[in-house]
Amino acid sequence: MKYLLFLPLVLLLVIGCRPGAKTSVATVNSPVLSTNVWNMKDKVIKTEGEWRQQLTAEQFRVLRQHGTERAFSGALWDNHEHGAYVCAACGLELFGSDTKFESGTGWPSFWKPIADGHVGATEDNGFFMKRTEVHCARCDGHLGHVFDDGPKPTGLRYCINSVSLAFAKRP
Repeated sequence: MKYLLFLPLVLLLVIGCRPGAKTSVATVNSPVLSTNVWNMKDKVIKTEGEWRQQLTAEQFRVLRQHGTERAFSGALWDNHEHGAYVCAACGLELFGSDTKFESGTGWPSFWKPIADGHVGATEDNGFFMKRTEVHCARCDGHLGHVFDDGPKPTGLRYCINSVSLAFAKRP
């Protein structure tokens, strides 16, 4: 019975693994992304229609409808360049490449956000599991989940959907 709890994760991993799938890294070339400090007055609020116009169908499904991309299918899970991972919906800097690590899950994983207050968390009890969902604090876009099985110094693993992110290369 206890193994049934892991069935959804196993299905995601098995169904999502497509060896040889080619994807490109989403990058942001804007000189102004966001600052490490943002104010609640800068909160991004849009209608469902506005989000649908701005985002791709897959980004909308994940960011606005709390979906999950298939493991190993995203453009950023294997990215090793220096830079910042920003919200694909609003551009807020979320994670730095210096906190990214190889978790073996097929999704980009980080041990801490780039700054306090940039990533929010809520309880998620879907799929018969108790998890903590993480979202962009500025636009409330769904990013993924955080688990307590990560590396030191935090012991956290922010498991993030690539499609929720864009990458800003830094020198």
